[in-house]
Amino acid sequence: MAADSPTRLQKHSVSIAGHRTSVTLEAAFWDALTAIARHRKATVAGLIAEIDDARAADPAGPNLSSAIRVFVLRERQA
Repeated sequence: MAADSPTRLQKHSVSIAGHRTSVTLEAAFWDALTAIARHRKATVAGLIAEIDDARAADPAGPNLSSAIRVFVLRERQA
């Protein structure tokens, strides 16, 4: 897989509610999440914290990476 492939997995460490965690997403999702944060004048970490808070109320209990992917998809469809 090429280094610039949109499907290449990237791991990032973020701080959520005072603790560090790692999130692994495809490069295309990181790019989209960064663009959404920039558009909202927010940080990526802050946006991930919001997504994390929202997923806590989801009875399906998706993992954080899945919750981020669904968030990005919904934002791009809006």
